[in-house]
Amino acid sequence: MADSSAIDERIEMLKAFDDTKAGVKGLNDAGLFKLPEIFVRPPEEVAAELKHEKAQVQVEVPVIDLSSVDDAGRRKQIVEQVRSAAETWGFFQVVNHGIPLSVLDGVIDGVRSFIHQDVDEKKKYYSRDVTRTVLYNSSYDLFESKTASWRDTLSISVNSGSHLLHPMDLPAVCRYSTLEYSKHVEKLGKIVLGILSEALGLQTDFLENMECLKGHRLHCHYYPACPEPELAIGLTKHSDTGFLTILLQNQLVSGLQVLYDGRWIDIQPVEGGLVINIGDLLQLASNGKFRSSEHRAIANRTGPRISVGCFFSGPVTNSNKIYGPIDQLITQENPAVYKEIVLSEYLKKFLSTGLDNYCALDYYKL
Repeated sequence: MADSSAIDERIEMLKAFDDTKAGVKGLNDAGLFKLPEIFVRPPEEVAAELKHEKAQVQVEVPVIDLSSVDDAGRRKQIVEQVRSAAETWGFFQVVNHGIPLSVLDGVIDGVRSFIHQDVDEKKKYYSRDVTRTVLYNSSYDLFESKTASWRDTLSISVNSGSHLLHPMDLPAVCRYSTLEYSKHVEKLGKIVLGILSEALGLQTDFLENMECLKGHRLHCHYYPACPEPELAIGLTKHSDTGFLTILLQNQLVSGLQVLYDGRWIDIQPVEGGLVINIGDLLQLASNGKFRSSEHRAIANRTGPRISVGCFFSGPVTNSNKIYGPIDQLITQENPAVYKEIVLSEYLKKFLSTGLDNYCALDYYKL
């Protein structure tokens, strides 16, 4: 009975928070000195974190220069660098990627402008309907997760595979900057997928022909300053469900960490740089050759931290699309380690599970 009562009480607190539609930014604006209970991580999780306080580890995620990527000799070097990073880290940063700094700064400023609007204006986009083209909320899995995340998110489905985003669907304060960034980041996605195809020993357009670029969605995260960051989490430990993620971080606050060799490693923002990571579907398609690594975003006492993630998750509106390990990578010595998945069922499982409880590839191992 006590457990049931505690669950009911938590649900009521979550509903009360969600009903404000003001998000975490609203709590931050209220000048809180104490973290609300729904955002406090379980005591054992906090204790374990303190016990294994992060040591000063002299290791960094690889930074890869994409300049002259179309030059044959230079491209061979880049392919090898990307292959090594994709197999060991599952993460790398790229510089000289072709997206102007003004475009990167513009999309960050656009997200900030949206979040800093009056609550009544943001409420027009507040929803928990993940099928909406444009939606704003705080933690998509608010009612499924063990701990509410200290962040607000503007999500934009730029291209679902069946339709294109209409510009007028976007909030006016970030309309131009979002469309401009989306156009550039899709081109970069095509370049990176081509490099990854070659790193697998396949034709340059192989992954693109698998429709890995067919749909992409922007998740624009806003992490305000947190009164008790050691108790909270900005984005819980997880791996990405899609094929590929390209992430832009603002330069003010570091928060992204990747789990590498059992330790949390900071991924410090690099001016003009973008973070790229392998998703679960690409680990599956590569038959485990590429790694989809767990990562998280920590809360900070200072802020805000703003990030814009572009997720390439395939043709999500094609309910019958099937993905499995690529045939050309399967041999007698290297048999398939994953079974095929139906994309719609795969995504349904993800959306019905709290992010802190989701281990996609575990369900599909042979």
